[in-house]
Amino acid sequence: MVWHLLNVTQSSYQAEENHDITLDWTFTTTAHMSLSAVYIYCELLNEDKGPTVFHLHEGVEVPESQDKQFSGRVQFDKDVLREGRVRLHVSRLRTEDSGLYLCDVKTNDGADYNSCHLNVTGKLVQ
Repeated sequence: MVWHLLNVTQSSYQAEENHDITLDWTFTTTAHMSLSAVYIYCELLNEDKGPTVFHLHEGVEVPESQDKQFSGRVQFDKDVLREGRVRLHVSRLRTEDSGLYLCDVKTNDGADYNSCHLNVTGKLVQ
């Protein structure tokens, strides 16, 4: 069994509210990786709870498990998954989106998790 090493492209992101951002993780993959065996679970760890940002089960998105805080604002780039990339586009950022984003990836080759921090600041009033 091959151990997957999940890396975060950037460990820290800074953005303004109402802007968009792309959170990016990469993992070691093999030529025989089956997309139907891929499990991805990403959540936001903050003071309140751990709202689910994105959930992929056996290669299929599970929108009903996504927290309403992120409903309609998270796009998953499935095209880069085969290259070993987890790319989430979060649009119309809110200050409450700030926190630690933990992403857990499992395939038939192994499993790993990693996190990145996002800080969303309010717009400065001139």
